[in-house]
Amino acid sequence: MSSIIDILPNLFRGLEYTLIVFSLTLLLSFPLSIFVAWGRVSKNKLIQKPLATYITIMRGTPLLLQVIFIYYGLPLIGIVFDRLTAVIIAFTLNYAAYLAEILRGGIQSIDPGQYEASQVTGISTFQTYRYIIIPQVLARTLTAISNEVITLVKDTSLIYVVGIGELLHAAKIQANLHVTLIPYILAGVIYLIIILILTRILTHIERRFVLYER
Repeated sequence: MSSIIDILPNLFRGLEYTLIVFSLTLLLSFPLSIFVAWGRVSKNKLIQKPLATYITIMRGTPLLLQVIFIYYGLPLIGIVFDRLTAVIIAFTLNYAAYLAEILRGGIQSIDPGQYEASQVTGISTFQTYRYIIIPQVLARTLTAISNEVITLVKDTSLIYVVGIGELLHAAKIQANLHVTLIPYILAGVIYLIIILILTRILTHIERRFVLYER
């Protein structure tokens, strides 16, 4: 019991970085993904093709490699970021690409007749997207988006590569220090609690949007 009391404060310090990376990535990547998704369905090739290339690169290379490239590679050409900033940039660009493809599928699933009907009734383009298109897109893609959110929690363990002591890294240090697997077990329990909380929140959100699919 005493060893757990000694270990937990160190794990909570690692948890702080885990939650910071998770929150900032979600906050920044989702708005970016909306713009990227709209750009992907644009008929303008000058917009569509560069975004398609960006998504291919982000989805075709490991997130760990992207973190390493931004923190260790960009300084070679004079672009330097601190550890946390480099991680947030890499995570945001990566998750925005995945979320954008999910949203693109949702946008393309909307019946084109709904856009035409909105124009006939005099509803502005902004109002059409805000009140008609976006709610339906979210209703159709929330399950996939929820899976990405859950994956993001676990992917935060990758930030150890730039020396940030997140939850799993803190558990590893404590395991080596105390010569026990208890820190890993505690870290697993903490991850599980976070994911269970998120699952409940996301399920509640999905239920609120289900009316748009009726």
